[in-house]
Amino acid sequence: MIDISHVSKKFDDIHALNDVSLTIEDGDIFGLIGTNGAGKSTLLRLMAGVLKPDEGRITIDGEDVWENTAIKQQICFIADNVFFENDATPDSAAKLWEVLHPAFEQERFEKLCDKLGLDRRRKVRTFSKGMKRQLSLLLALSSGARYIFCDETFDGLDPVMRQTVKGAIAEVVYDRKIVPVIASHNMREIEDISGSVGLLHKGGVLLEQSLDDLKTNIQKVQFVLKDPADFADITKRLDVVSSESMGSMNILVCRGNRDEVMNTIAEFEPVYCEPVALTLEEVFISETAAGGYDLRNLFADGEEAGE
Repeated sequence: MIDISHVSKKFDDIHALNDVSLTIEDGDIFGLIGTNGAGKSTLLRLMAGVLKPDEGRITIDGEDVWENTAIKQQICFIADNVFFENDATPDSAAKLWEVLHPAFEQERFEKLCDKLGLDRRRKVRTFSKGMKRQLSLLLALSSGARYIFCDETFDGLDPVMRQTVKGAIAEVVYDRKIVPVIASHNMREIEDISGSVGLLHKGGVLLEQSLDDLKTNIQKVQFVLKDPADFADITKRLDVVSSESMGSMNILVCRGNRDEVMNTIAEFEPVYCEPVALTLEEVFISETAAGGYDLRNLFADGEEAGE
């Protein structure tokens, strides 16, 4: 288990993180979401022991990470910008990783390269940005480390390759019970792989919860009413986050138990009524709105920021 307790980090006059607390349980893929400049990369470096917190404490399995060689041997951190030597090939990179990570699994690495179609004898300098990211992730998944911290893992990958990479991560999680923490500015990239998520904004945590718990108390329903005038009465009785109408079709996102929401709408005898699966973005919009934030504005504001 990773425990981050009241952690702050400052670079000169820039407050990268401010009183951040998170708990990341074993047996889960944790998604760390935030705009550029939110503090994701800084937090990953602190968790990996690359940086030292100015305040607070980070422990893994109950032990401090900073200057703890035994714990660091269980950690593999993949930075946003991956560096390989000029003449490196995937095979030569793997030999170096074997030195750095004694538990490196060569057989797993070779199988993963074959699965993703990476030529192990080709010069890495000829790889695209996406291919270099694939290689760094495959090395990490084969490293034998229990905790893998990934910064913008899926950036630069095409849709087919993103799904293949996600499958590779899920496979190793199942086989070796590793704990990946995946940081991204794109919610859609991690919602189908993460079990729990944390939302960072301007160095602070706005939200941390399991996806199942998040989606339990927020419902999206589409329905058609016999009398359109009933729509106003329905919205008064429900805790509505957002609503829209497209012709006769009404769509509500509201807080509450699914049965309670559906039963309330059923009292008005709709012609048609059906629950709709929520996206992670819709869940976050509703939750951050409850805290006085507008998620769409948060991510728009962060597009110009640097991390």
